[in-house]
Amino acid sequence: MLNYVSTRDDSVKVSSAEAVLNGLAPDGGLYVPDNLEEIRLDYKEVIAKDYRGMAKAVFGKFFPDYGEDAISAIVERSYENKFSSEEITPLVKVGDGNVLELYHGPTCAFKDVALSALPNLMTVARDMTGFEDEILILTATSGDTGSAALHGFSDVPGTRIIVFYPEGGVSDTQRLQMVTQTGLNTAATAVRGNFDDAQSGVKRLFTEIPRPCKGVSLSSANSINIGRLVPQVVYYFAAYKALVESGRIAVGDKVNFTVPTGNFGDIMAGYFAMKMGLPVGRLICASNKNDVLTEFLETGHYNRKRTFYKTSSPSMDILVSSNLERLLYLVCGLERNKGFMKALAEDGEYSVSEEELAEIRKIFVGICCDEEKGAAVIRNVFDDNGYLMDTHTAVAWAAYEEFEKSEEEGRGQANVVLSTASPYKFTRAVLGYLGAEIPESDEECMKLLSEKTGAAVPPQLAGIFAKEIRHKDVIECDEMKQYVIDKASAGEK
Repeated sequence: MLNYVSTRDDSVKVSSAEAVLNGLAPDGGLYVPDNLEEIRLDYKEVIAKDYRGMAKAVFGKFFPDYGEDAISAIVERSYENKFSSEEITPLVKVGDGNVLELYHGPTCAFKDVALSALPNLMTVARDMTGFEDEILILTATSGDTGSAALHGFSDVPGTRIIVFYPEGGVSDTQRLQMVTQTGLNTAATAVRGNFDDAQSGVKRLFTEIPRPCKGVSLSSANSINIGRLVPQVVYYFAAYKALVESGRIAVGDKVNFTVPTGNFGDIMAGYFAMKMGLPVGRLICASNKNDVLTEFLETGHYNRKRTFYKTSSPSMDILVSSNLERLLYLVCGLERNKGFMKALAEDGEYSVSEEELAEIRKIFVGICCDEEKGAAVIRNVFDDNGYLMDTHTAVAWAAYEEFEKSEEEGRGQANVVLSTASPYKFTRAVLGYLGAEIPESDEECMKLLSEKTGAAVPPQLAGIFAKEIRHKDVIECDEMKQYVIDKASAGEK
């Protein structure tokens, strides 16, 4: 049966249920399947199913110890009456391109697809393993994970959750989604610093205080948790199925996917879909001005020692892409990955060999997009096709266009652009890019954007401005450890 090992010590071997519960391996590594052959399946059988059926097939491969009945129940609970689209992740034809809309869940971001499932995966794993501690979820967010995680874990028995977000580093709409959360077991806390500061702080806490007090254990809702990442694999199959059913491809044709990328989780899900047997061509890693991944995929040199830019696509404002470690382990091996992570921690940089880079580049392409290109995409796509997209999707669309003009192998194949958030989460930027005068408040921005484009404001977002702000804490990065200990020890509900 499939087990999971740490990317930093493959003698650390756990079941899939334990990997989901733990979130991060004890040595700070990420959990990966110990045998990728075990996750292979017949993709033709999978795409014959509806979305829930595809999810059951994918979950069953990655989480074999749960059993078929438990997986079925988890999927049904996770996706029943939570998404405004019947397809969960509909594929929309936009001009000559294809956009996979991942934002029809309760918080209007792609994280909902996974964070509707993770609480169910976690609570079942707890029962399976006889785990008695209360689970305290720690999550760092660059914008969308926070609200989706808070919503997903809100009032889930046996759990509490603290989300850390960079003060001033998310849109006001994203902030309001977090700080107005009403779940009695939730906390949203601003950190003075950027996302990398918050993420590094959270990862350190997993090794320093895995049990911050008696009866409480830490786990994660970031994509470093395999239970967060696997549900994202499903919509790659859903996109392929939609292309086949629309006649845009034939079964067996390869499909490229362009993914707006920050922490490398969403695009890593595409890699796992390929390893399962889906005919994936190239995975195009789209970055904004924080182009650390573009440089790595072009040169093999990863260097986080660079200027950090706050952009209009804040979920991609990341210099340390944690999920890349999974790819490095799978391509380069255990000892090489351990060396890379040591160098990254101590020196802020590392380099893979030419042979290793060539292997990575068989699948991955890195393309970056500045603010001007993103702005032009939002204007042009709306003017030409009447389609409104958010700032992250615009970066991916720009990368898709750049790829098609390149000499890269695979251009000209069907290409799916992953759309990770509703444009109404970033109304201030989107309005500005459309040439409108920007009102003072996000609430007024939403109304004007709807009037200007005819696109309705999602009801999930329209009401957040009238909600009470419940979470007001702001802390320094070096205060995170004591903050978590205090919260855990207080048993706040």
